Amino acid sequence: MSCGCKTSGDSSHSCGTKSANGCESVDTCGNSYKLSVFDWLSDINNPSQSQTDFVEVRFKNDRKFFYKNINKLPLHIGSIVTVESSPGHDIGVVSLTGELVKIQMKKKYVTEDNPLKIYRLANQKDIEVWQEVRAKEESVKVQGRKIAYALNLEMKITDVEFQGDGGKVTFYYTADNRVDFRQLIKEFASLFRTKIDMKQIGFRQEAAKVGGIGSCGRELCCSTWLTDFRSVNTNAARYQQLSINPQKLAGQCGKLKCCLNYELDSYLDALSDFPSSNSTIETEKGKAFCIKIDVFKKRMWFAYVDHSMSWYDLDVQDVKKLIAQNKKGEKAPPLEDLKTNDIPVKSVDLIQENNVDRFERRGRNPGKNQNKRKPNNQQNQQRGDRKPSENQTDVRNPVANKQAPQSAKPTQQQPKKFKKKTPPKRDDNA
Repeated sequence: MSCGCKTSGDSSHSCGTKSANGCESVDTCGNSYKLSVFDWLSDINNPSQSQTDFVEVRFKNDRKFFYKNINKLPLHIGSIVTVESSPGHDIGVVSLTGELVKIQMKKKYVTEDNPLKIYRLANQKDIEVWQEVRAKEESVKVQGRKIAYALNLEMKITDVEFQGDGGKVTFYYTADNRVDFRQLIKEFASLFRTKIDMKQIGFRQEAAKVGGIGSCGRELCCSTWLTDFRSVNTNAARYQQLSINPQKLAGQCGKLKCCLNYELDSYLDALSDFPSSNSTIETEKGKAFCIKIDVFKKRMWFAYVDHSMSWYDLDVQDVKKLIAQNKKGEKAPPLEDLKTNDIPVKSVDLIQENNVDRFERRGRNPGKNQNKRKPNNQQNQQRGDRKPSENQTDVRNPVANKQAPQSAKPTQQQPKKFKKKTPPKRDDNA
């Protein structure tokens, strides 16, 4: 049993989301979930005779684990299976099969000792119970938040996940300090009548579960493809010459953005050719210190200690020569003499993003609909200045065409003279 789109077993198939024109059953499709793995070995036959019995099964959000197919069931990506759990059983969707599962197990340090088993392909009753408990998760989360708020607990319930058979419910929560939720579990157990499991997660894991749109305009990396959360510190922003602004450097989780580590190695390689930013130059005019550096243009800006308002940009190689000259005990010439006047390169705006009227239509006929854009007084003036020909007749007044001779020239219409009104006299006795 699969998602119903008839192509979920194909690794190159992507159903998309419910809002897109794709699969209508995204919850069970094998290729329309977060942190999916592309099976690039799906079209390659295994040369070895021994086939792996392990498959990767996913559950809600990014929770996945590896199970052993002890009954040799014909499984493919998107198959809904009933797996071993404690207590009872759970319902999941196969997300990966084949030899690539061994690589994923090795990557996540999962051994083949005492594996969890796959019982069977899920039948119709298992799927109905699974969908029924999944539909209650949102209301249970709201009720759990109300109870936690009534008990004055400093915690936030982020997500709720029911087991496939409804025998257990897991509450994922975030908290800054340790929380005593013994009374909370009693309230939950009496209200929901099932086993309660409380699991604390970090703020980054919360953002990965909830999802969202980052400042770059794309979906969050932690909820789409990022599987490990490496530590990020402010030195990564300093190496990239970014301003230490917490509002711009923080992501949806309130921590430093993970993307600060993406280009850090490239910046460190480029900065290895730069002298220290604390370097100073002894010149004939005085001591100069570094203001800022440009990693891409390989330039450094210096200013005098006594007059720091004027900045002078120098090439990195020239700065190294000046520092070596200072080490020999010689003073460098003034920065004004060392500054090179670069010829500005005129940039070509290919996509016209700096043009204000880039969205206006081009190639319009200049004479078409010209009267619509002109005021009424200009139209009347043009009609009055227009002289009809001798053989031209007035279509609007056929009687005047018969009475007027053809050789008579039309008289110009003189403007009307209006009499100036005198203001009324003021009566002082009133």
